[in-house]
Amino acid sequence: MTVGGMESVEVFTSEGKGRGLKAQKEFLPGDVIFAEPAYAAVVFDSLTHVICHTCFKRQERLHRCGQCKFAYYCDRTCQRAAWLNHKNECSAIKKHGKAPTENVRLAARIMWRIEREGSGLAEGCLVSIDDLQNHVDSFDEEEKRELRADVESFLEFWPPQSQQFGMQYISHIFGVITCNGFTLSDQRGLQAVGVGIFPNLCQANHDCWPNCTVIFNNGNHEAVRSMFHTQMRIELRALTKISPGDELTVSYVDFLNVGEERRKQLKKQYYFDCTCEHCKKQIKDDLMLAVKEGENKPSAETVKEVIQFSKDTLEKINKARVEGAYHEVVKLCRECLKKQEPVLGDTNLYLLRILSIASEVLSYLQMFEEAADYAKRMVDGYMKIYHPNNAQLGMAVMRAGVTHWHAGLIEAGHGLICKAYAILLITHGPSHPITKDLEVMRVQTEMELRMFQQNEFMYYKMREAALKNQKIQVMPEPSNETSPSLFHKKE
Repeated sequence: MTVGGMESVEVFTSEGKGRGLKAQKEFLPGDVIFAEPAYAAVVFDSLTHVICHTCFKRQERLHRCGQCKFAYYCDRTCQRAAWLNHKNECSAIKKHGKAPTENVRLAARIMWRIEREGSGLAEGCLVSIDDLQNHVDSFDEEEKRELRADVESFLEFWPPQSQQFGMQYISHIFGVITCNGFTLSDQRGLQAVGVGIFPNLCQANHDCWPNCTVIFNNGNHEAVRSMFHTQMRIELRALTKISPGDELTVSYVDFLNVGEERRKQLKKQYYFDCTCEHCKKQIKDDLMLAVKEGENKPSAETVKEVIQFSKDTLEKINKARVEGAYHEVVKLCRECLKKQEPVLGDTNLYLLRILSIASEVLSYLQMFEEAADYAKRMVDGYMKIYHPNNAQLGMAVMRAGVTHWHAGLIEAGHGLICKAYAILLITHGPSHPITKDLEVMRVQTEMELRMFQQNEFMYYKMREAALKNQKIQVMPEPSNETSPSLFHKKE
């Protein structure tokens, strides 16, 4: 199946931003503007044996390539689909004796595709690989050193019988990967598992309050007849009503940061100065820096102290999470909240960060009632800050809904799950695994809620019996990553 929809967008020159994408027709929230398969993509080094190298799904049991013993696949379908891109890689890994790093593997896959097809416009692409930005001239010393190391590793790995490329061109490809590599996630959308190059997506400019979102869709390889298989792809989806002629924008960074911080991050990672409305007018900054109002309004000095205390605590929390010391994380969160609550406003981003960590870790430790309380406050704050159709907001509301459900707070849990479902229908679409999971939860909680409303006493009795007989579903272990950011940056 070919994926596309490219006829509904056009590339144009955006003032002060270089190229951009424009809508050619009207789109409504949730519409897929276009879908694009990867030009080339690889699994991260640390996950090569647990993620399928074709569809990037996490699987328990994967089939290993018998030749290079490096690549893993869900099944024969995925292995066959991979062969065109894996063939050269397979023999190069065997010759080289080991697989190189993800950056070198991705560069090699791009070059082999160029060797096969030439570097002109690939089918369905609006721009060629040659025309993508590499920003090599803007690299700092550290980045230049990494680039030189990558080029050296590439030259050691690249087979002599393959087409030979000049140093400048190889550097261009690595620059393209650094600036345009897109983060690929597993089928649940919760963990970053790989990196890919999508030339059309690279044309979409950044806006902190965008009108589109990008979702990675792992495709469907389960269909019996291969004509019904769908390709692994990214989907650009509309978040609001878009009119013909409107520029299509996506956000490269999480919105939950004051404008100045977002601008710093964008400059450092993507080499441009953000001039969007939200940054220029510092929209929502006041909410993210909110302090308690009223007669007990804290002094500027007190606010400064509490913010510093919050920053120090977040560092300690990260250290404790890496060590898996979750009870220590909870202790640190409680101490921090005690200091924050009389001083910071409900939407202050330092308060929200601590509430988010506390609710996630307490859920994992099965202390659901306390977790639900923090999750509710976190979601209330998020609702005032994020765009109503933001994927990260949808995921946070879903987490809060599941936590309330585990805590036996069926009414609030069902309400939150419905709210999350409405958001994810737009950001992820009805066929995404996470939306399907949510639909099952929505039906389940609706049924339980009806039972609860008919006979509260019986509901609690049945719930108790069910929990005794069934191993309680443990929440996934908290991850140290925030949800995957849009473009992949080497740390």
